[in-house]
Amino acid sequence: MYGQVYALGVLTLDPGEKVQAEAGAMVSMSDTITVETGVKGGVFSGLKRKVLGGESFFIETFTAQGAGEVTVAPSLPGDIMPIELQGQTLLVQSGSFLAATPDVEIDTKWGGAKTFFSGEGLIMLRCSGVGTVFVASYGAIHPIDLADGERYTVDTGHMVAFDESVTYEVGRAGSWKTTLFGEGLVCKLTGPGRFYLQTRNPIGLVDWLASRLPTRDGEGSGVSLFERSD
Repeated sequence: MYGQVYALGVLTLDPGEKVQAEAGAMVSMSDTITVETGVKGGVFSGLKRKVLGGESFFIETFTAQGAGEVTVAPSLPGDIMPIELQGQTLLVQSGSFLAATPDVEIDTKWGGAKTFFSGEGLIMLRCSGVGTVFVASYGAIHPIDLADGERYTVDTGHMVAFDESVTYEVGRAGSWKTTLFGEGLVCKLTGPGRFYLQTRNPIGLVDWLASRLPTRDGEGSGVSLFERSD
């Protein structure tokens, strides 16, 4: 990994090795690397990822004809973290999947209609097998281990990934007052297992930018986009 706030993943490949990545994640690659774009797991799996997971319809597979490297990066500034799979399953929040070694199977796991229509839904990619998954975040990635039966609540906009052994329930943060004043959905997790959260919420960035854009009548918020707000 290179950097933290604006992380770059450097994937070094020996001849014959492969790596799969989110379409559009590639920053650079050696001349010895070839790339093939396709639908991972067939057309139906690709459609599920597009409709439910929010990830690109296509997955790019990079193959090393000779020793070389591929560099990948997410769209938002933040961390990249490699997570090793040894036969277990990892659920990755849509938008956080960056890359994986070729033996990792990628499918979707739907969080339910309530989350799907919320605009901030908990819709996951299901990564399983033996290999490495690279997840990306907006802000830093903070892992937390839960004991058996231990409970923890996280805003859905801050979720990155969690072990399939962790059970979850999605609901409102609190009463109608919290909903009225901008609190969205939360994910109530129960251990055992590890989960990963991101320290910033992409929806928060969108809301911040929107509050500073001019309105249709030509009037802005009164705060410059580049003005520091106390």
